[in-house]
Amino acid sequence: MDMTYLQHAGSAFASIFVVATCTMRTMIPLRVFGILTNVILIAISIPTHNYPTMVLHAVLLPLNAYRLHQMLQLVRDVKKSVNSDLSMDWLKPFMTERRCEAGEALFYKDEKAEDMFYIVSGRYRLVESGIELPVGAIVGELGMLSPSNERTQTLECVEAGTVLSVSYSQVEELYVQNPEFGFFFLRLASARLFENIDRLETRLAKHDASAVPQPA
Repeated sequence: MDMTYLQHAGSAFASIFVVATCTMRTMIPLRVFGILTNVILIAISIPTHNYPTMVLHAVLLPLNAYRLHQMLQLVRDVKKSVNSDLSMDWLKPFMTERRCEAGEALFYKDEKAEDMFYIVSGRYRLVESGIELPVGAIVGELGMLSPSNERTQTLECVEAGTVLSVSYSQVEELYVQNPEFGFFFLRLASARLFENIDRLETRLAKHDASAVPQPA
């Protein structure tokens, strides 16, 4: 086979790839196309002895494969959470660890909300409602859906521990990369909101029942 023909074919395919990437709006098809491109250009580089191109795409191939797996796993985990325990464990790989000391306020009521937190260890309390959050709880996610993006309560660390944080901008980036993730995230956040409302209604009902005078 004419090596010059292969070189021209490789250049033409690379040009098509550049154009295609500009038209793709979501991450999963982009990664799939990237993997196909890596495989084809590696195959073309071997007979033409174009070793720099071969090495480049040999490095990019596993990276694209890993990112594709990560995004597909993210969507699967969000779907599973919506249909089961409303857990947000799937966000952990995208979060940053933060150490908190007793008496520290992670955020205050009415301040601008920019991130959410996953509780790993320690004890934390929502000051205004007096609700203590257990390990494994997510707090602050509803601020992203609020029109004003303001905190509705103050979160205080009661006992030193560790939390994981993720910014709203990172979550929005995941949404842009994969709208399917965004759809299930909204369903999950809505389900958690209704769960919180039910919990508060139960507490109010118990409080009202205890306030009723008992007959002598």
